[in-house]
Amino acid sequence: MVIQFKKGLLEYCILSLLRGSDRYGYDIAQTLGERIEIADGTVYPILRRLCAENCLTSYIREGGGGPPRKYYAMTPAGRDLLASLSAEWNTLVKQVAYLTETEEGETQHD
Repeated sequence: MVIQFKKGLLEYCILSLLRGSDRYGYDIAQTLGERIEIADGTVYPILRRLCAENCLTSYIREGGGGPPRKYYAMTPAGRDLLASLSAEWNTLVKQVAYLTETEEGETQHD
């Protein structure tokens, strides 16, 4: 996948992963990495920026036998951003599908 596409979508994907429950950074990175080829360390700058923009909060939770982990939780501003990104994504997907599903040089009318 082209790097520019990924950069624009990772924020949306991260917020989507946090929609259901709080998660720690490594878990977010691993889950994304199972579906999207990303470089190590790609996720953490996005998490820091989303925290700085008050879209996420973070807290430390003691692990069961492991080291403490930094968890991330979505704020109301993060939920608003997710809703906005979701609407934009759905519109874009429809627009691109329309354009790519027409035969070359042919114009479709609604």
